[in-house]
Amino acid sequence: MRMPFRLAPALALLLGMATTAAAQSLPVSVNVSGNVATARVGLSTAPLADLTLSFDDASNLSASSLGISAELVSLTDPTLLARLPDASLTTIPADFPVLITIEPPALAGLSFRRTVNVEIHTHLLAYTAGTPYRVFKAPLGGAFREITREVLPGSVRARTSTGSFSQFLILADLRSSRDAIAEKFGWLRGQTAALSGTTRAALESRIDAAEAAVAGDDFAEAIAQLDAFSAEVAAQAGTAIPQQWRALRDQHNVAGELLSGAATLKFSIGFLRDYGY
Repeated sequence: MRMPFRLAPALALLLGMATTAAAQSLPVSVNVSGNVATARVGLSTAPLADLTLSFDDASNLSASSLGISAELVSLTDPTLLARLPDASLTTIPADFPVLITIEPPALAGLSFRRTVNVEIHTHLLAYTAGTPYRVFKAPLGGAFREITREVLPGSVRARTSTGSFSQFLILADLRSSRDAIAEKFGWLRGQTAALSGTTRAALESRIDAAEAAVAGDDFAEAIAQLDAFSAEVAAQAGTAIPQQWRALRDQHNVAGELLSGAATLKFSIGFLRDYGY
């Protein structure tokens, strides 16, 4: 796919820096309106990506309280590659080796409830049906995991939701959907371990039913069970299920993580249903 002429300088800069430096900081401009923050990565005349954060309910949201930064990364950086699930099957696109970090300063006062929806939009990647591009997230210096909710054309609009921050990559993920689904079920079970009593039992029952439905290729039932799971989480968020994230990192936003985990599971199940792999 031929890139628009206005993007050619940005792409040349991107490719050149990504192969000659371990990391290269990129300019980022941020604007906030209500519960929505938008950020442009790269020069204003030749942007590399647009980032949109849509919060369910945020407090003290500002450009400075978000702590957004971005950098070009090396395609062969061993430290970064070691953080990927499988360096042979989950790879950094040569056309978009951009790492976005959202690390709100602890004393800036940012907090939010439940989830924040994240969209990374770039013209440097071409969309095709069944695209392998996925959103991955990691704590600072930690392992990346796949958390995609949607991948849409335009050229690529990769969307996810999360109950926390900090680092995001778009990767080409060639692992099977069943492997991704198994990993996501395991992660979701781990999050329910923070709960107790009837709340935990009810949610685990929904996970069990969804997992059994996937095993039987009953994808509609699996998605219905995850929808019911999300409805139960939403109904108990703020009471039996903690729902707040704060920049002080003193609270675990269990509801946000459960809702986000169910959403990315539905994406992988839908992909398996539609494409068979």
